[in-house]
Amino acid sequence: EFIEEMMECFKNQKKIHRKYAFQIILTVRKMMLELPSLVDVNIPQNCKLTVCGDVHGQFYDFLNIFKINGLPSEENMYLFNGDFVDRGSFSVEVILTLFAFKWLYPTSVYLTRGNHETDDMNKVYGFEGEVKAKYSEQMFELFSETFTALPLAHLINQKILVVHGGLFSRDDVTLDDIRNIDRIDKKQPEHGSLMCELLWSDPQLLPGRGPSKRGVGIQFGPDVTEKFLKRNNIDLLIRSHEVKENGYVVEHNGKCITVFSAPNYCDTIGNKGALINITPDLQLAYKTFEAVPHPNVRPMAYASQFGGLFT
Repeated sequence: EFIEEMMECFKNQKKIHRKYAFQIILTVRKMMLELPSLVDVNIPQNCKLTVCGDVHGQFYDFLNIFKINGLPSEENMYLFNGDFVDRGSFSVEVILTLFAFKWLYPTSVYLTRGNHETDDMNKVYGFEGEVKAKYSEQMFELFSETFTALPLAHLINQKILVVHGGLFSRDDVTLDDIRNIDRIDKKQPEHGSLMCELLWSDPQLLPGRGPSKRGVGIQFGPDVTEKFLKRNNIDLLIRSHEVKENGYVVEHNGKCITVFSAPNYCDTIGNKGALINITPDLQLAYKTFEAVPHPNVRPMAYASQFGGLFT
């Protein structure tokens, strides 16, 4: 009831009292600190797991996901795959709702760290400014600490790996290497590290590897995906991180799926959003959706003047 009231309050552009916000963030931080960098997720019988990609502070489109697909519950599980914040100007509302659901359903709601759950991005693309405007600098610092504790990957029923960005500049990486990444002490991803590549890399059509168009991470081809899956005895890679016209795209001979859940990204791109429903026997079904109206607050309203559109 509290979360539903909170969502209604946010919908009406009101805030919750800072004592509740702090309590939600502190509790979730403590929960995250106890998790490995790669979290195993099992879908019980009679349940489904929905994987959502970037939502980027588009709170009204985020609410629409629950309208289309149902609120989180023990049976209606969710995995939000990073980039909860920045760009859209309702990031505080998105992240507090996600954290509250994580607290309520610790084994039914999962959150992956994205490249925008980092200090550098938050400084430029709006989240830091938004938290300071709506609450305080102290709260932003606590969010920052909590983001460093978010897991970097999830493994669904031991067969589907979900990461925000993608794969690595070398072929010998195992699931245990991911599981053992010391994300807590490292805090922010260092260029060239496994953590950085997980958060930033993108698939490419050509075999092999190429330099990233973003200047961070790498681009990896279908052969790289194939080798990685084979080495680790898994079937599929699901990732997010890139806007897609139809909200999702299947590449690399069906082995690499991108899902992006922020429709009409930044109010300008005109793309659909998508989500993936996954059953216990690992059947995938896609749902796409259009953007819904939001209050007249432009994207990046709290961003520094240096923000670009496509990072």
